[in-house]
Amino acid sequence: MILDEILARTRTDLETRKAARPLSEIARAAAERGAQRRSLAAALRRPGAIACIAEYKRKSPSAGWINEHADLETTVRAYAAGGASALSVLTDEPFFAGRLADLKPAGAASGLPVLRKDFIVDPYQIAEAAAAGADAILLIVAALDDATMVELLGAARAMRLDVLVEAHDAEEVTRAVAVGAGIIGINNRDLRTFTVDRDLAIRLRPTIPADRIVVAESGIRDAADVARLRAAGVDAMLVGETLMRAPDPAAALRGLLGA
Repeated sequence: MILDEILARTRTDLETRKAARPLSEIARAAAERGAQRRSLAAALRRPGAIACIAEYKRKSPSAGWINEHADLETTVRAYAAGGASALSVLTDEPFFAGRLADLKPAGAASGLPVLRKDFIVDPYQIAEAAAAGADAILLIVAALDDATMVELLGAARAMRLDVLVEAHDAEEVTRAVAVGAGIIGINNRDLRTFTVDRDLAIRLRPTIPADRIVVAESGIRDAADVARLRAAGVDAMLVGETLMRAPDPAAALRGLLGA
């Protein structure tokens, strides 16, 4: 499975980084960043509207190169101009051509909260995210057992990072709710097969308590998709490929949002 392959590579690369730079050093760098965090949760609370987490993603295992030569700062400024409430920045390098070093300039150029989008399995990666300029991290239910999710949620909160906990089916949603996730993403894409069910978030939305923020991810292509999500009570959407392929990302995002 693709997810298993990604997780295996993630753990191997993580051991190399740990050997090169100890956690204590990373944690000091994270602490020096102090109270500079932007709140992802606050950015996504837009009663009566749907917020957008706009994603900067050069490539993916399913799509190949999406926009190999996209300039980071130009793209995220366009996202902000188009009405994005937050950014998602891929930092996995082997499979997504992401870079940890993209987090800080993305936040500086856009002024928006930045989510580190990666396959996080260890507190070390959370300290990395905080030190590198992230305001929030992603945890993927399919990649973690419940005890590890609780540990990682605690580590993120200790560093004042928000957490988007991503689920793909009813069982994973139940687990995300049970561990106390405040922001729950429903990924329409199955990370094991990379197939997309564009109605999944709409079907699963009623299973999530009203006090949680719900984010629909993947397969969102046009204003009609967005209208359906809004009508279903989804709070926010995460959109990457549609915007990364657009000649004018700001106009494309305004079109999605109906602005």
